[in-house]
Amino acid sequence: MPVTLQDVRDIALSLPRAYEAQVREATKFRVKQIVFAAVSPDETRLGFGFPREEREGLVAGEPEKFMLPRPSDMRYQWVAARMEALEVDELRELIIDAWTMCVPKSVAAAYLESLGLPEPGA
Repeated sequence: MPVTLQDVRDIALSLPRAYEAQVREATKFRVKQIVFAAVSPDETRLGFGFPREEREGLVAGEPEKFMLPRPSDMRYQWVAARMEALEVDELRELIIDAWTMCVPKSVAAAYLESLGLPEPGA
């Protein structure tokens, strides 16, 4: 079943220090001023933080699901996905990984430990 904006919202807003903002009709999820996930105005695409050096491999491995960000966003650690191709469990993993790129390591470690998940990079 494809994911929705509400699925993204439920996951993103459960994360410490995360909040939602509307920017030019897009729904963005931030920690301070750093955006870690964004849903397009038509709710068909999800952009999310992802290591720049790994995104080519992600897109090449599943081009029906993932795509490079628009040219103006290529300078950021960012990638995009087709929401209809994602499942909720995969969405949760993508959003949590993107969020861990934005918060202090101690915040991410404490949250992941509370879920019984390994620390980022472990």
